[in-house]
Amino acid sequence: MRFGAKIVDLACLNHFSRVMSTITKLAKTCTLRLTDGKLYFILSDKVAHGGVSMWCELCQGNFFDEFQMEGVAADHNEIYLELVPENLSRALKTAQSAKAVKIKLTNKHCPCLRVAVELPSLSSSSRIVTHDIPVGVIPRRLWNDFREPSVPDFDVSIYLPVLKTMKSVVERMKNLSNTIVIEANLSGEMNLKIETDLVSVTTHFKDLGNPPWASEDGYQSSAQARDLESMAEARIDIKKLQQLLAGQQVNPTKALCNILSKRIVHFILLHEDVSLQYFIPALA
Repeated sequence: MRFGAKIVDLACLNHFSRVMSTITKLAKTCTLRLTDGKLYFILSDKVAHGGVSMWCELCQGNFFDEFQMEGVAADHNEIYLELVPENLSRALKTAQSAKAVKIKLTNKHCPCLRVAVELPSLSSSSRIVTHDIPVGVIPRRLWNDFREPSVPDFDVSIYLPVLKTMKSVVERMKNLSNTIVIEANLSGEMNLKIETDLVSVTTHFKDLGNPPWASEDGYQSSAQARDLESMAEARIDIKKLQQLLAGQQVNPTKALCNILSKRIVHFILLHEDVSLQYFIPALA
């Protein structure tokens, strides 16, 4: 089992650093799955137990100048590691002006991701700062726990408003309640609502547009038969929504939300080379 990668391009390095900052805001620990062509950051708190789950996918070719890996076996050319994303994010922050960054899986005293940052220096010898980030190697028998979450048959799919706007609305509402109701319909309307004994506040968004799911991916959803005006809604933990919005360092080109009434809200944020899915279970 081997893994080594190198980033020379500063723009790619800063982009990767921003992705890591986003993940750090969403997960204290997560699973890093390495394959030949992609990296995945996975958080699979069982949604059934009220946990959120996250699936972030990166094409390695868009970030790394060199990338080599050998998985645990020829027929299972993958590696699954458990890590604290903040440690990796911190190491990358020291590399803001680096000439190159190498990341390598090592195993001296325990398995580590070694991040070697080559800093520019005035003399001919280069300065290298290394960070050893402890990781856990996840055995193959547990890999099935980290499969891509299946997208539920949702009631409504809708594009999100500008995330900065949505974030400031949610931040104001967070001071008033621990939960928020997200509701949307197939006419491009979405409402964010909080209702407590003392106050009820609703922010309305219009003309957001609804993604043409069925035609594009052959996704058939129960949304087809719905009345266009009727709202699908879910009450969720406002902190979890705020975390997602506050963590966005990567400005997505497309952001949408799927609602399965009273069960789950599924967010998809797409960037050219990163896709992030985030599932927040509904509260009773």
